[in-house]
This record gives sequence, C-alpha cells and structure tokens, in this order.
Amino acid sequence: MLELVFPKDTNYLGTAFGGWVLSLMDKAASVAAVRHGGANVVTARMDGVDFRVPIRVGDAVALDAQVVKVGRSSMTVRVDVYRETMATGQQELATTGFFVFVALDEEGKPRTVAPLPEGQDTRSADPDPDARP
Repeated sequence: MLELVFPKDTNYLGTAFGGWVLSLMDKAASVAAVRHGGANVVTARMDGVDFRVPIRVGDAVALDAQVVKVGRSSMTVRVDVYRETMATGQQELATTGFFVFVALDEEGKPRTVAPLPEGQDTRSADPDPDARP
C-alpha cells in the first residue's frame, strides 16, 4: 500500500497522527489476512507497535504486510511502515507492528485457515531493508 501524507493527517508539529498510521496498518494487515485466509476477517488485537521516526507532511507512506503466524482460525500479520521522501524515493523504516485477525465463516463464526506455506521463514523479528515496497 502507498499513501501520501496531507496536513489533515498530521498534528500541529506536521507529523502524522499515530492513530492515522495505525489505521493504515490495520487496512494493509487485513488485506494480507483476507488473502491468506480466503475469508472475511476481523481485527482481534494489535501488538507491539513501535514508532521509530516521524512521518511528515509531504512524505509518502509505504506499507508492507505479511502473515507470519497461523493458528486454527487466527493469523498474525507483521506490518512494516516506511517513510518515503517523494523527491528522492529514499525510504526509512518508520513503524512496525503486529496485528492478529480471526477468519470468519458466512455466519460470522471463526473458521479454520490454512497453515503457512512450508518453508516460509517467519522467525525474523527485524525487517529486511532490501525488501521494501
């Protein structure tokens, strides 16, 4: 996902509202969860969101979401948010967080989701700076 930061998205210091960034992260994570789970999902929890550097008016926000853990009906999605200087294309990791989603059936009840593909390495807690969106 790529989003531009406008003044309406920022505080009086000209930096992005944390809640606005969390909203973008939740959207990106839900897309990853729906794609993996093949069903509607709901956000169950947000864990360990770390704001590392400010995102300013005029920056672009690039989000990368990946399912990193699967339970019976739940999925944990890691979201990395990169601040991008539009003129240069230079990106810097700004925020990282983990979101837990539950897959739902047609009646709104939890449903089973497929495991992660065999061999998919999800142990790393650090983002890969070369794998930026």
